[in-house]
Amino acid sequence: TMPKEPAVLRQNILDTTAAILACGIDPRKCFLFRQSLVPEHAELAWILGCLTNVPRLLRLPQWKMKRAIQNSEGTVGLLTYPVLQAADILLYKSTHVPVGEDQVLHLELAQDIAQHFNKKYGEFFPVPKAILSEL
Repeated sequence: TMPKEPAVLRQNILDTTAAILACGIDPRKCFLFRQSLVPEHAELAWILGCLTNVPRLLRLPQWKMKRAIQNSEGTVGLLTYPVLQAADILLYKSTHVPVGEDQVLHLELAQDIAQHFNKKYGEFFPVPKAILSEL
């Protein structure tokens, strides 16, 4: 949600890919792709954003904390980022999502959005469940 220099962003993508491969992810057994090259993420985020009310997003603690850091100048991107996260999860019809404690509320938003969508348009998205690590 913060502007980045294009060269730094490109290097971050390469560094992250190298770290994923160094952790042992085998690209012959899984799909490894740049999410930003899949337009359906942004398209679904737009659709889901049209179904999500602003007061719900304003209650998220991450919004409040980051907005305070940005001197009350929170951006639309910062506000709607949790909807993009929900789109990232729901696009692949994920049933279980590994999350840290700090992301549980964002996953709950994804669950709420999936339930609202399903109620309005029929059963389409599974309601994802959290996989919490003890670490």
